[in-house]
Amino acid sequence: MTIFIQVVLPVLLVFGAGFAIQKWQKVDIAPLSMVALYVATPALVFQTFYEADLDRQYGFMVIFALLLLFSLIAINKAAASLTKASSTDESAWILSTAFMNSGNYGAPIILFAYGQEGFAFAVSFMVLQSIIMNIFGVYYAAKGRAGARYALRSVLGMPVTYAVLAGVFTQWSGLTVPDNLMGTVNILAEAAIPMVMIILGMQLANMSWSQFEWRPLSYAVTVRLLLSPIIAYGLTLLFPFDPLLQNVLIVSAAMPSAATIVMYAVRFDSKPAFISSVTLVSTLLSVLTVTLLLMLLN
Repeated sequence: MTIFIQVVLPVLLVFGAGFAIQKWQKVDIAPLSMVALYVATPALVFQTFYEADLDRQYGFMVIFALLLLFSLIAINKAAASLTKASSTDESAWILSTAFMNSGNYGAPIILFAYGQEGFAFAVSFMVLQSIIMNIFGVYYAAKGRAGARYALRSVLGMPVTYAVLAGVFTQWSGLTVPDNLMGTVNILAEAAIPMVMIILGMQLANMSWSQFEWRPLSYAVTVRLLLSPIIAYGLTLLFPFDPLLQNVLIVSAAMPSAATIVMYAVRFDSKPAFISSVTLVSTLLSVLTVTLLLMLLN
């Protein structure tokens, strides 16, 4: 109960604020999302990589993320083969289980649970997941209609991509950002996490409870909330991770389905109602599963 009150509840209250304002005023989320995507989040990413101590732990993190992704894809392909599911269903299962909400859910949870040091790891993993989603998420949502060229354009169109490059370059080159400019970056960075948390609450308010496909939904939620952190734990044993980073990666892997994937599903008509339902239910149930996981890790 202590972990819930100190770590999970503060995050839920911010989500609740976004949920309430959306139910009350029906705010257009798109402009707010653009501000978060093109201003606040790039500032947070640059700040993180500019100040982070980039070592081999970050290289191991990349390998870990790819192994986790491919493991979850393989599980879904096996499940689709056993149940003789259609290609469309297989893609929907992959979209709803292989991509976690490590940004506007995972990062604040880790901030409350592990402090600024853990939060720096969480932001780095968030950026990595964003890039993975823009490549593999677009591919599975489009089922080959968009192709590699579209995925590459999506990655190159992400402001966070250039924020990563700028942060890494300034650190490795020894350049120092003037204090007044870094102060501006810091102000914007501090706004990023509260903003994306409110946006997630607003997105949840727009989702519908009707016409749930309960059997595949139960499967997807189980893979996302239970199987994913178990696989993550096994993978972390393969690398000499710092104990704090190990916990951050396991907790990140236990996050609910990524809200960003819903937008891809809508864009390419890849069972958006099903993926939205998985996102909604997994987010609600994660209140319990994430709390239990934090208790186990602590």
